[in-house]
Amino acid sequence: MKQAGVAPWYRVVFYVLALSMPTTVWASFKDEVSGLYQSLNLDGEVSYQAFSDAYRHFKHNQSSKPVMTLIDYGKPSSEKRFWVINVKKRQVLFRSYVSHGKNSGALYAKRFSNQINSLQTSLGVYRAAETYHGKHGYSLRLDGLSKGLNDNARARAIVIHGADYAHPKVIKQSGQLGRSWGCPALPSYLSTRVIDAIKNGTFIYAFASQA
Repeated sequence: MKQAGVAPWYRVVFYVLALSMPTTVWASFKDEVSGLYQSLNLDGEVSYQAFSDAYRHFKHNQSSKPVMTLIDYGKPSSEKRFWVINVKKRQVLFRSYVSHGKNSGALYAKRFSNQINSLQTSLGVYRAAETYHGKHGYSLRLDGLSKGLNDNARARAIVIHGADYAHPKVIKQSGQLGRSWGCPALPSYLSTRVIDAIKNGTFIYAFASQA
């Protein structure tokens, strides 16, 4: 089953929050989002709407660090589509390639699922939880916070881990990254640093800008 963009309730929550703000506060917030977006030089990489939605959630929910992660599965796996952002320092800490699930599609992720054994990627908001060492080495467990979209993440063992098939050299060979069983797999040379930057309570926003 194809799920387009961010979950409907996710947008509704943001609109309700916006409507509840006094006009001056809302105007100030829009200026804050716009200023941060521009200072990060994300124009042409991340859609402004997706960034704004993610930042609203970040502002209204307590994160363990001033860090948020965005994944745009609307982009092909041959492009960098994973960003880790330090909001306080106004820095993009990492830009990376990331794999999607083998049953979501080939170059593009076109199908998304929350079902166990679907081998598809899930969209929605995640909380980065604890780390562990497993068959893919140092890995990061994820809690899916979007009901019906990704709340089976634990049961599905959807985690962030490193993988050789997520290395950019694979793109040179086949035109796309290899695919996971639904996990956002990162290049092995980068995964440890990314995991350490986002573990234990930061938020990840997985969306598909062109879905």
